[in-house]
Amino acid sequence: MIKVTTWMDIFVKKTLTGFCSVLLLLMVVFAVYNVVMRYVFEDPPVWGDLLTVLSNIWLVFLALALTVRDRDHIALDLIYSWLPVKVAFIIQQFWTLVIFCLGIVMIIYGMEAVATMGGKYWEMWHFAWEDGQFVFKPNYMPKKYAIAIVPLSGFLVCVAAVASIIEDSFKLRAGTYKVTEEVDSHTGFG
Repeated sequence: MIKVTTWMDIFVKKTLTGFCSVLLLLMVVFAVYNVVMRYVFEDPPVWGDLLTVLSNIWLVFLALALTVRDRDHIALDLIYSWLPVKVAFIIQQFWTLVIFCLGIVMIIYGMEAVATMGGKYWEMWHFAWEDGQFVFKPNYMPKKYAIAIVPLSGFLVCVAAVASIIEDSFKLRAGTYKVTEEVDSHTGFG
């Protein structure tokens, strides 16, 4: 069971990292294309800035789940190092629980925002599911598609927080829990 959980954890992390890499690449490509079209050819695309911004927003929200899982979010590691291990463990788990609650808020209000979001991006095309198949829709992508990342990111944050709490609990029980991990100077990883 632990091997399956570990495999799923690694798979989700690599998948999210891959999506973040693609979104970063797309953000750069859209920005460069937009600049070249605007200043060289004097014919900027109407969708260039919007896709750059949407790629950035989706990148940040997906990276949030990665930072929660890797415990790279803002932490008080220096203070934790001064405390006894069990006290530091409790405080760190409390903050992870707070982040979990933030994920729940993102899910609840994100779903509400997606359900009630009106308006459309006139400059964007999209695909829609109609009559049992995907159909190409030129122009007027609903704005709710763009903010659908909020509840999705909230779910991923909750999963990452739970995984971190479980992993830390097993490490504490095994006596291998460390509040701060030393960074390997060669790889940059703990």
